[in-house]
Amino acid sequence: MTHGLLVVFSAPSGCGKSTVINEVMKLKENEYKYSLSATTRLPRGSERNGEHYIFLTESEFLRLREENEFLEWAVVHGNLYGTPRTPIEKSITNNEIVLLDIDVQGGLEVKKQLKEKAFLIFLAPPSLPALEERLRKRQTDSDEVIQKRLLAVPAELAKADEYDVVVVNDDLKKTVEQVLQTIERKINEQ
Repeated sequence: MTHGLLVVFSAPSGCGKSTVINEVMKLKENEYKYSLSATTRLPRGSERNGEHYIFLTESEFLRLREENEFLEWAVVHGNLYGTPRTPIEKSITNNEIVLLDIDVQGGLEVKKQLKEKAFLIFLAPPSLPALEERLRKRQTDSDEVIQKRLLAVPAELAKADEYDVVVVNDDLKKTVEQVLQTIERKINEQ
C-alpha cells in the first residue's frame, strides 16, 4: 500500500525545477498530484492563477499567514511565497503522492513540519556558467534580477547536503529518469 508523501523539489533559480516537475507529472499524471504555492509576485509569461501558482495580493497573503494557513512561508527575491497547509495534509492523509516546487529555505521548513512525510530533492546546475546561460535564455528577468538570483546561488548550493537527494540537472531525460527512480525507491521504503 502506498503511503502519502510530499516530494519537495528545490533548486537555484534557472535549474529547471518547473521543467523537471512538468515532465514527471506528464509521466505520472494519474499517480501524482502537484501542489500549488501561493505568491505575491506577478505572473511570468503564460503563468495563470490556479494553474501555476495561487497569485495573491500582499494583504491576502498576510491574512492567510496570520490564520496559520501556510505550512511554510518565506520572502524570496523580494516576494512572499507560501505553501497552503490544508491541501497537502489532506493529500497525505489520503495516501497520495504530492509534488511541490519550493525554494531551499521553504523546503527545509516543510521537512521540519512533516518529517518523514516529506522527501526532499535538490536539483543542482551542471555549472554556474550553465545556470547563468539558462537564466538569460528565459528572457523573463532583467539583468539586475538575474544578478540577484546568481548571488543567491552559493547559499542555496550550501544547503543541498541537507536534502535527501541531490540530482544534477544536466540532461533533462536522464534527470527525469533519476528523479522517478528516486521517488519510487522512497515510496517502496515506506
